[in-house]
Amino acid sequence: MTQTDLRPRIAVSLGDPAGIGPEIAFKAIASSTVWESCVPVLVGSLSVCEATIAQLNLPISICLISSGGQVANLSYAESVGTVYLICPAASLDPAIPRAGEVSALGGRLAYEAIDEAVRRIQAGELDALCTAPISKAALHLAGYTYPGHTELLAEKAGVPLVAMLMVGGGVRTVPATIHCPLATVPSRLTSERIVALLDLIHRSMATDFAIEHPRIAVCGLNPHAGESGHMGDEESRIIAPAIEQARAQGLDVGGPVPADVVYYQMLQGLWDCVLAMYHDQAMIPVKTLAFDSGVNVTLGLPFVRTSPDHGTAFDIAGRGIARPDSMIAAIRLANELTQNRQRKNEKHGHP
Repeated sequence: MTQTDLRPRIAVSLGDPAGIGPEIAFKAIASSTVWESCVPVLVGSLSVCEATIAQLNLPISICLISSGGQVANLSYAESVGTVYLICPAASLDPAIPRAGEVSALGGRLAYEAIDEAVRRIQAGELDALCTAPISKAALHLAGYTYPGHTELLAEKAGVPLVAMLMVGGGVRTVPATIHCPLATVPSRLTSERIVALLDLIHRSMATDFAIEHPRIAVCGLNPHAGESGHMGDEESRIIAPAIEQARAQGLDVGGPVPADVVYYQMLQGLWDCVLAMYHDQAMIPVKTLAFDSGVNVTLGLPFVRTSPDHGTAFDIAGRGIARPDSMIAAIRLANELTQNRQRKNEKHGHP
């Protein structure tokens, strides 16, 4: 007799099939550290999966599933050595792009996998999403004009505000602005946006990370957090008023803290999360401390979404040398955050 498998069901979209996404997905799923805690369910092209298994010479069989009910009723014994795959109808086409090649086909297959995964999660068939890297250029060639995963998922989930949380090396940090020229950052910062992000971070720390009283630091924009206005006035004009407003709403927020000390303070246990002002303020500490194992989490979605903290790596695609560390970390974190959400809902009487 087998026991029904109650582990969280994590959808793993394959990303751009011409990149390293399929390779790291299969390498991650082959890891016992993944299977011990959750049921990963691949979403993407059957042909891509078959080609990846052959390339990597993995002792894995594919089980195509058509409904979430099949996943929910799996037994642990049945899951060992088997990859469960949901293949979008449009992705049954055997065509796959060449490794390392940016193409409309790669962009289409990547989009279809994400779209199908989100649809299954929204239907309650799967619990969370872990996405392999996509190519923005390929996505655009396929006719999808999203800047990336985050904006695509926000539209499909119908949420007005999302944020990118980077996790790794003992650091949790959110950039207030993401992919924009550094010269435009000051004009993109507003007190209203900072307050909204602080509220979003607070709720995520409490719910997803199970931190009862989250402590959030806010970076200054300028060196030495403006040096009392001698190196810029954004701290006094925009950031400090936002901090005061967030405190008035009951959030435990500190700053503005100079960016060159705030991550040291976090590693010493002073903060649970840091709100950085721009991309590199957030990315440098995570990339330095956890280059091969950093994870990107999208805050603000009604479901958990994680992703490896790297791109498609077209330059090494198809060579079998990509490291799966970040993908393993992303799947495991998706599982952890999903379980925290479930416990929080049960505690408050939600299904």
